[in-house]
Amino acid sequence: MFHTSKIALCAAIAAAFSSSVTMAQTLPSLSQLGGTYFHDKANGFNAEIAAFDTITSTLWVSGVTGVDVLNVTSSGLSFNSRIDLSAFGAINSVAIHNGVAAFALENTTNRELPGIVQFYDTSTRSLTSGTNTVTVGSLPDMLTFSADGSKLLVANEATPSSYPSSTNPVGGVSIINMANRSVTTVNLSSSIPTTGTGMRSGLPFDYEPEYIAINKAGTQAWVTLQEHNAIATLDLASNQFTGITGLGLKDYSLPQNAIDSTDRPGPGSKVPVPPVIAQMPQALKGAYQPDAIATYEVGGQTFLVMANEGDAQENDGDVARASTIAGLGLTGDAGRTNVIRDLSSPGNLVTMGGRSFSIRDADGNIVFDSGNILEAQAIAKGIYDDGRSDDKGVEPEGVALQTIGGRTFAFIGLERTTSGAVGVFDITDPANASFVDMIVTPGTERPEGLTTFVKDNMVYLAIANEGDDGLGMSTAVYSLAPVPEPETWAMLLAGLGLLGLRARRKQPV
Repeated sequence: MFHTSKIALCAAIAAAFSSSVTMAQTLPSLSQLGGTYFHDKANGFNAEIAAFDTITSTLWVSGVTGVDVLNVTSSGLSFNSRIDLSAFGAINSVAIHNGVAAFALENTTNRELPGIVQFYDTSTRSLTSGTNTVTVGSLPDMLTFSADGSKLLVANEATPSSYPSSTNPVGGVSIINMANRSVTTVNLSSSIPTTGTGMRSGLPFDYEPEYIAINKAGTQAWVTLQEHNAIATLDLASNQFTGITGLGLKDYSLPQNAIDSTDRPGPGSKVPVPPVIAQMPQALKGAYQPDAIATYEVGGQTFLVMANEGDAQENDGDVARASTIAGLGLTGDAGRTNVIRDLSSPGNLVTMGGRSFSIRDADGNIVFDSGNILEAQAIAKGIYDDGRSDDKGVEPEGVALQTIGGRTFAFIGLERTTSGAVGVFDITDPANASFVDMIVTPGTERPEGLTTFVKDNMVYLAIANEGDDGLGMSTAVYSLAPVPEPETWAMLLAGLGLLGLRARRKQPV
């Protein structure tokens, strides 16, 4: 039966999508699918990356020692099976296309050595026939298929096993031809042309690829180099890097970029204070340092969506309190902020991360930045982790995009809040993106991997939560909206009522 609440919902959706004004108030049909699924933490499992298989309608969640395969039904998530990968190495990522699941596994004995990618049949949960294991670069940390599934790209982060290290593996991208499983590994080097500003250079460590996004045509990819505050552009016709672009710095003295910089009233104080968003001295800026990246197209132009988490290379000794750097120190609240030494200079202190998400064009030019919206919303909802204010704030980390009823939404996972949180933005117009809502999942923390998928005419968002502070590793799924059929919207907009909608699509499960 089509309940009154659903009639009201459909009417609201129709009104939203018939309007020429950018929707920024409500997200259609936002509700959690059943309860949160908590993974078994035994044997070191840790929920990190989620991928949906359309053939079996199952959700695959990677977690260091293996992959949990979950059933997705109208009542929620339930356990299906687990693939134990502990004998092959730590799994860092999973991606699925056309019934093939790809796992990124670091070397079992030394993560500086080449890792592997394994291919599993999603129906049998076993290794595929033919070539099912290929060698890639050092520490394969993330992987993604091209839209047509012909290529699989792997980000080889290549971090040393210990610091300081006598050896330093080279970071790059492995390109796997899915037709024959051949591998081409392209490494990053200082010979690649660089442009832009705000890029860390002269470090004792090489570029460390974090995340990859591919354009719709499958001809170009962008790779975040988080610690360097840069992105690398990869041409997929020649399999060569064509450039590295510095992403610039964010000015925290601007009103729209004001931040909460401390949970104490100044350097040396141990008295806690409530979070307060305030404009910073002109000297304080932020390196965007994005983690996850995704692409979408508007008017034939590709745009890049980045979660500006911020990060420092492990134990490089380059992070310090702003107040402690001789000749550069700040006093007061801003003096407690941790900054990056090699990017800082008199009158130009640089902290880690943008505490935001950004939209950039294909050349890396900034089109939109969310400013302090994510931080302000976390404070308003009572989930802001004030202990992280002098570091990187809410640490936006994950990105997922989904088009619903002709509008494009960005889902931004926040790693540092007291309950798991995902910011939702309407990014249909890249230059005029608008905040929609913040999804909060009580009892969870640190959303790591986000993915959207369509099942039975419904759109879903899956959130894999890494967990912390005693909160378990978990996965939550939210239904977002019915998948609209063009003729359905036409009927709605013509005032022909909801019966047409009911007749033209299956009931959601």
